[in-house]
Amino acid sequence: IRCWSNIPFITVPLSRAHGKSFAHRSELKHAKRIVVKLGSAVVTRGDECGLALGRLASIVEQVSMLQNQGREMMIVTSGAVAFGKQRLRHEILLSQSVRQALHSGQSQLKDMAIPVLEARACAAAGQSGLMALYEAMFTQYSICAAQILVTNLDFHDEQKRRNLNGTLHELLRMNIVPIINTNDAVVPPPEPNSDLQGVNVISVKDNDSLAARLAVEMKTDLLIVLSDVEGLFDSPPGSDDAKLIDIFYPGDQQSVTFGTKSRVGMGGMEAKVKAALWALQGGTSVVIANGTHPKISGHVITDIVEGKKVGTFFSEVKPAGPTVEQQAEMARAGGRTLAALQPEQRAEIIYRLADLLTDQRENILLANKKDLQDAENKGRLALPLLKRLSLSTSKLNSLAIGLRQIAASSRDSVGRVIRRTRIAKDLDLEQVTVPIGVLLVIFESRPDCLPQVSALAIASGNGLLLKGGKEAAHSNQILHHLTQEALSIHGVRDAVQLVNTREEVEDLCRLDKLIDLIIPRGSSQLVRDIQKAAKGIPVMGHSEGICHVYVDTDASVEKVTRIIRDSKCEYPAACNALETLLIHRDLLRTPLFDQIIDMLRVEQVKIHAGPKFASYLTFSPSEVKSLRTEYGDLECCIEVVDSVQEAVEHVHKYGSSHTDVIITENEKTAEFFLQHVDSACVFWNASTRFSDGYRFGLGAEVGISTSRIHARGPVGIEGLLTTKWLLRGDNHVVSDFSEHGSMKYLHESLPLPQRNAS
Repeated sequence: IRCWSNIPFITVPLSRAHGKSFAHRSELKHAKRIVVKLGSAVVTRGDECGLALGRLASIVEQVSMLQNQGREMMIVTSGAVAFGKQRLRHEILLSQSVRQALHSGQSQLKDMAIPVLEARACAAAGQSGLMALYEAMFTQYSICAAQILVTNLDFHDEQKRRNLNGTLHELLRMNIVPIINTNDAVVPPPEPNSDLQGVNVISVKDNDSLAARLAVEMKTDLLIVLSDVEGLFDSPPGSDDAKLIDIFYPGDQQSVTFGTKSRVGMGGMEAKVKAALWALQGGTSVVIANGTHPKISGHVITDIVEGKKVGTFFSEVKPAGPTVEQQAEMARAGGRTLAALQPEQRAEIIYRLADLLTDQRENILLANKKDLQDAENKGRLALPLLKRLSLSTSKLNSLAIGLRQIAASSRDSVGRVIRRTRIAKDLDLEQVTVPIGVLLVIFESRPDCLPQVSALAIASGNGLLLKGGKEAAHSNQILHHLTQEALSIHGVRDAVQLVNTREEVEDLCRLDKLIDLIIPRGSSQLVRDIQKAAKGIPVMGHSEGICHVYVDTDASVEKVTRIIRDSKCEYPAACNALETLLIHRDLLRTPLFDQIIDMLRVEQVKIHAGPKFASYLTFSPSEVKSLRTEYGDLECCIEVVDSVQEAVEHVHKYGSSHTDVIITENEKTAEFFLQHVDSACVFWNASTRFSDGYRFGLGAEVGISTSRIHARGPVGIEGLLTTKWLLRGDNHVVSDFSEHGSMKYLHESLPLPQRNAS
């Protein structure tokens, strides 16, 4: 790590043989030489007179960060005409006001008309000021900038091309950022139809073509074209059904309808696409993105280089399968067809999946063995994660039993009437259950999660996108194949999709128009990252599982050690495992307390002492660093409380609203704990490990939610449903219910239809 000025930065090793563009966004982080093209709409203000200084400063900061990482940055900039227009307008106004004041002898000025300013004159007046501004901004990051003005003729003259190439290479060698622009003060009109005749011929008629020509000449790895739109759309932005194209391939031009050009500048999107494809043909990767949006312009360049899904990426390599956007659309269409099936048909699909899990047991375990071997060879997974990754015959049998439970309980889920109201005569209202839509479930090291979640989505009629960890790739692949085989019996194979592309989780969380709910299954860090990254999509889940067991003074000796052992030691990596053991102060130095400690030692549980517990001991275990710790292993914290009220307060202060337990024989004390602890699951004389969809009789769960809206606790079929209102009338209008209207509201509750007893 080096530090220039007051900005720390990391020097990254970058080396790449030029000649072929990057195939995937994730490879863009390896780009060493980068050209950033700033369109007129990015550099200029909305009134087209003057520069957008805040936006420009942000761009300079990002370019400086990348330059200080060891990359070679070049900027192709517009803005000279706008800056010059501002200066010339100011001069003209000043000159006119002085002449008018001298001529009339009056201080009051009349309205003054500003003549139309010629673009070449504006460019001449603005170039020096624009460059001075860039120099001042780059100086803040201890970076030197140099100006180069070019015209189309400079590229057609072989000697000038060599001179330009040599100058740019020398500037880059000296860690200087070249600022390149067309010399608009002398540039001739562009020759029509003279560009894009081959890799070596493109006329410089605007800064798009200049940037493309420069990128190929300098063997640049990446060209970033910033404009005032998010990227390339399949139809003009703002039109109905216009969709942003994530990846654009040569030959796709026929599927795109171009609109008008931006408010300023020489070229529109069609010119940008032509220039981008020309650069791509020359071996340079291209991304077209929005450089004006206030929420993303501050990090758009660095996001692109980091491989995030920003703008439109131009690639010559078409993926073998559908894009994640196409998969989401397929899941939505498949989910709607699934929801329209009869309940018995959805149940048949789940029964078939349960049968396949047992019939294909050997193939599933063989695939899982490959994942386990890969994980052990790479040594990247901790022991708790390896346990989660592992499948066994007993796990598959339990999965099949759980799926059959889901199938049996799913017959009356979608379309169930939960409220009926007679609004008025012949006007009846119903509230019925419907699927949420498209679910995105992201899970780590848990291949058994795939059939569980798939069955719940099928039962509730939801489309499903699954993103599993690469450590379980073989297991996930075969389990997804079996899921689609089961779905095929009723022609809804596409309802469940497994994302196999190189999509980053953060990019998936931005698909707010395609995904209705995100459900993370994994570490607390994964859940926090997804909650932070989700843009406009609700996230169901819990970031931590800090579960407590409180041992009261009236606790049964026989029950205490059994419940604590099961809560902590049965599966310590689970989110519903005990993490903090609260002991009533009166139990210290009693045989019961000694039994608890001895049992934990026998089970090799590492004990951390809470502050109050440590104060009672002469030689205490290591004092806990935080009372809000989820260990996920054979470790736990022990803390002392003076009463059940203090235990409740401790749970509220340090818990995660997941699962909390009281062990006592005093019913009054137990009821106080059950009623006052504000967690998703609160138990009396039972292990924390019962907090599970299968053990609750839900068949399985998509996760455990600690949120207070919609679903809470283990989430089964009911948590994946929402409602809609159906109103059946006969020529009813609101005006009939006015003060002098002919109808009156009844609002009578009607009996619900009988549910299917089977």
